Amino acid sequence: MTASTGDLSSIATAFPDLTAEERQLLISIRRRKAELMAEINQLKEEITEVSAEIDAMGTEAGTKEKNLAMGKKKFNMEPKKGIKFLIEHNLIQETAEDIAHFLYKGEGLNKTAIGDYLGEKIDLHEAVLKAFVELHDFTDLILVQALRQFLWSFRLPGEAQKIDRMMESFAQRYCQLNPDIFTNSDTCYVLSFAIIMLNTSLHNPSVKDKPTTETFINMNRGINDGENLPKELLLSLYDSIKTEPFKIPEDDGNDLMHTFFNPDREGWLWKQGGRYKSWKRRWFILNDNCLYYFEFTTDKEPRGIIPLENIKIREVADRNKPHCFELFSGGNEVIKACKTDSEGKVVEGKHTVYRMSAATEEEKEEWIKCIQQSISHNPFYDMLAVRKKKVQTTRP
Repeated sequence: MTASTGDLSSIATAFPDLTAEERQLLISIRRRKAELMAEINQLKEEITEVSAEIDAMGTEAGTKEKNLAMGKKKFNMEPKKGIKFLIEHNLIQETAEDIAHFLYKGEGLNKTAIGDYLGEKIDLHEAVLKAFVELHDFTDLILVQALRQFLWSFRLPGEAQKIDRMMESFAQRYCQLNPDIFTNSDTCYVLSFAIIMLNTSLHNPSVKDKPTTETFINMNRGINDGENLPKELLLSLYDSIKTEPFKIPEDDGNDLMHTFFNPDREGWLWKQGGRYKSWKRRWFILNDNCLYYFEFTTDKEPRGIIPLENIKIREVADRNKPHCFELFSGGNEVIKACKTDSEGKVVEGKHTVYRMSAATEEEKEEWIKCIQQSISHNPFYDMLAVRKKKVQTTRP
């Protein structure tokens, strides 16, 4: 490149001792230096832009991770709101398949909350239940093995109608993958419940009279379209349950539940304290003729246990809380309950009444209904009797 007259003139003035060639070389060096500096500055600008993009990506990834954790927490507290939050933040798609896969993967999710979501009688939830069950592969598994796998992925809710839908979906899936075992899915449904009930009877300490193999065989007579199931099959199912009971998933939040024959009801209620009459939100579980309450759904031990023996229930009005009901004993006696104190020690309760408040009038009525049923009889036996009658019809 030839230097301009102005460049040569300024160089000649500044460096009079240089030859013409040296002056030309100096000008070339200066120009190359200027070009390199321009390139360096351009690279600096590009690096700055890229760094900003990386930081933004890091922030976005961090935000996504935080939103996912927040969504899981929301799901564990209120499943429908948690799923809505995750969809709104583009963490899962609003399809039955994507929601089902999220629940099936289950990382950081409470098993009770999963069961609560799957059991809802809403079109989307029912589609999610179907997709969720289809993620399980029961091919060539005996029925007990399939039940162990299925019941480990969530926890059955307490409401009979929800259990009915979920166990029916299980039975249909099992029969679809193992078509040569039962004549219809109703037979599989009834036998599945019989296995769950057997598990309860054999391994629940409160059950004194343990069923024998003959008892188990007799209770399942005629459930295969009026015919009996093979004795060998029933004996193998009995031995499997007797040897290894069903277990509760560790994060279920309630180690006292020894079986999958699940509670009559569970959910949040406000409970009135004793001495100071303050209201505290507690997670209640109704099971085995007892009412357990926890501070959080993930707690491993309950804060208190209220046996329902000789207990009555009534609706009450309270000026501070709506939708209230009370547990009370006859004759104004102290209810035989227990709780843990501030130091974690178990102490006897001193309540003559336990007052609770539900979120809605409908929930209050459901709690009263379920507690009354728990005191008198178990509603699941009624539900099972209807299904059993259906499959015991004699074939023409």
